[in-house]
Amino acid sequence: MTFLIGIIMGSDSDLPIMQGAIAICEEFGIQTEVAILSAHRTPERMVEYAQLAHQRGIKVIIAGAGGAAHLPGMVASLTPLPVIGVPVPTRHLQGIDSLYSIVQMPAGIPVATVAIGNATNAGLLAIQILATQQPELLEKVQKYRQNLCDLVMAKQAKLEQLGYQQYLSQM
Repeated sequence: MTFLIGIIMGSDSDLPIMQGAIAICEEFGIQTEVAILSAHRTPERMVEYAQLAHQRGIKVIIAGAGGAAHLPGMVASLTPLPVIGVPVPTRHLQGIDSLYSIVQMPAGIPVATVAIGNATNAGLLAIQILATQQPELLEKVQKYRQNLCDLVMAKQAKLEQLGYQQYLSQM
């Protein structure tokens, strides 16, 4: 089995957040490889994973991390693949620390970064990257976007029909 997207995290406590990326990839029929790798506790394993991912067929890596959040940046420094960082919310700073750690990469080592806790968007971005080379996947992305538009338009029609007060009472 060839995995196209690697989804990694620094700890199993990140899995509830990272499941958003896993679920959206499953929805699009994309195979994922899911692993727990710690930049601090298993650095050798992280290095091996990052350096060999492209040889295993991985095309994009999604890396979630909280706190010091070194995993996305360290992996990006070791792989030629695009890396998307997911800042995982933390107890004390609610993920602001994670966001700053991931987004503030030095020139030459980019990490695309999504909103705090938004692994679903990381999955969608990875899928869109793959879709640049896969016309069938691009069609699925376009259909997904159209469905989002249709949902909003249906809500607007309901709002117009009910008025805002009754609409609010049904929320």
